[in-house]
Amino acid sequence: MIRQLGSALPSAQAAQAAQSVRQRPIDSVAGRTVPRSWETLKRALDITIASTALVTLSPVIAAAALGIVCASPGSPFFAQERVGKNGRRFNLYKLRTMVRGAHLYHDEMRAFNEVDGPVLKIRNDPRLHPIGKLLRRTSIDELPNLINVLRGEMSIVGPRPPLPAEVADYDEFARRRLTVKPGVTCLWQISGRSSISFEEWMRLDNEYIDTWSPLSDLAIVARTVPAVIFGEGAH
Repeated sequence: MIRQLGSALPSAQAAQAAQSVRQRPIDSVAGRTVPRSWETLKRALDITIASTALVTLSPVIAAAALGIVCASPGSPFFAQERVGKNGRRFNLYKLRTMVRGAHLYHDEMRAFNEVDGPVLKIRNDPRLHPIGKLLRRTSIDELPNLINVLRGEMSIVGPRPPLPAEVADYDEFARRRLTVKPGVTCLWQISGRSSISFEEWMRLDNEYIDTWSPLSDLAIVARTVPAVIFGEGAH
């Protein structure tokens, strides 16, 4: 990993090595080969679960959207560029949890970051609108991700899709998570989410890549329900 490499090289060489890793094509990072039937079954499960969930939870999405409109001016929906499988970029759909223009203060909020690594997580983010924290704690804000699943950009289970700026700071161990489709839920989601370190997060994503099967995906979906209900590590 870059940090380990940096400890063994002079600073200039470490920076050069880090830049080399960041520029390396995603398809040069070792992934995992699985039976084609697994991929077919995974896609079938994605379509079935996503379509069923969207129909069932549409009243929840509508109520949340109405609440957002009442709490904060602007569209209740939010599209943000994320990085998917093999570095493909796509627009991730979410319910808006922050005030309009919150992204303009992303860099300034770095001083209040509560987690390590290239991600930004703040428990009481001042950019949240009045019901934003509730939407995040219950993961209701992520329900529109199901549209991305139906579009084939995401899967129900897989590593959470990162921002391009986060990927720019990935080492090879982290970049390996881009060899599979990102997901709505994952091992990180059911293991404490923002309460665990970035290093542990990446380890869980790599563990998923090395061990996933259609059956284990269903097990993760089942474990997601209580994790969401109790809001484990959500902020």
